[in-house]
Amino acid sequence: MSPEGKRLFNIVVLGFGFMFMFTAFQTCGNIEQTVIKSFNNTEFHGSGYTSMAIIYGVFSASNLIAPSVVTVIGPQLSMFFSGLLYSGYIAMFIYPYTWSFYTASVLVGIGAAVLWTAQGNVLAINSTDDTIGRNSGIFWALLQFSLFFGNLYIYCAWHGHVHITDKDRQTVFISLTVISLVGCFLFFLIRKPDPEPTAPSEQSQSQSESSESFSAASSPDVGLCSQALDAFGKAFKMFGTKEMLLLSLSIAYTGLELTFYSGVYGTCIGAMTRFGQDAKSLIGISGICIGVGEILGGGVFGMLNKCNRFGRNPVVLLGLITHYVAFYLIFLNIAISLLEFKFGCKIRLY
Repeated sequence: MSPEGKRLFNIVVLGFGFMFMFTAFQTCGNIEQTVIKSFNNTEFHGSGYTSMAIIYGVFSASNLIAPSVVTVIGPQLSMFFSGLLYSGYIAMFIYPYTWSFYTASVLVGIGAAVLWTAQGNVLAINSTDDTIGRNSGIFWALLQFSLFFGNLYIYCAWHGHVHITDKDRQTVFISLTVISLVGCFLFFLIRKPDPEPTAPSEQSQSQSESSESFSAASSPDVGLCSQALDAFGKAFKMFGTKEMLLLSLSIAYTGLELTFYSGVYGTCIGAMTRFGQDAKSLIGISGICIGVGEILGGGVFGMLNKCNRFGRNPVVLLGLITHYVAFYLIFLNIAISLLEFKFGCKIRLY
């Protein structure tokens, strides 16, 4: 296999690994609050919203140490062990306890920081300036298919179920745990990329850098502690730059939006009495539509950004308008359902 073919293979494997893992995890996040409300165990007092707050809070803080972890053990093992933490969080729902629920939330937050840092490392060392756009698109498309497959499974499994029994819950989460573990082990198929054919001196340097980036060195002379501290210092220094401080405002908002559509909105749909027996299964349909929107949106906005001669402002404006329309429709849907529940009558908009 040619060096470029090996790199492309690595990107595809990376995408499939994340697709399997997040087929499980995003589906878990979409349904967990609905599942928790159906628990028959009166000793469990956990909240899906509290869990998500813990996960993303720890995720944010752990990003400062994640580069050091990836530097020490390498991106491949970083993704594998982080994936195991994701699988453990999902498996916890098979026999849930409050203490294990929140402990797993903390561990997933740490694992998420390491996982996404390692993913960026693998994507970078398997791409060039000419292929980074293509490779990012391949990875993004495969990742977003996770929303389609996982939520399709939920729709089929819960169609017509008004209450989620313990057996229903265990069947779903055993399946999701297995799917997540498949994604973890796929990371071992990623191979160290070959350097591009260049001048002898450049080739030797490129190959050395690629080898050091892909896997942790086994010799004690490599100075892993020094590399880890250096990575931590660079991450902390970058956080204080003007660009990152400005971006942090947008990043903080996207975090709020992610929390809403990945956990809150699905729970709202599952609790709507107007949907009757289909309410629980419609959580899956909602997730499928979100996944389709992610794939189409990524493709459309990617093409607009590439072909647009007027800069990024028209693309951002189109995204803003789409954003407003989506949340206005969500407001109509949820607000009307609340009013119907309060007054006990049907409300028509036509």
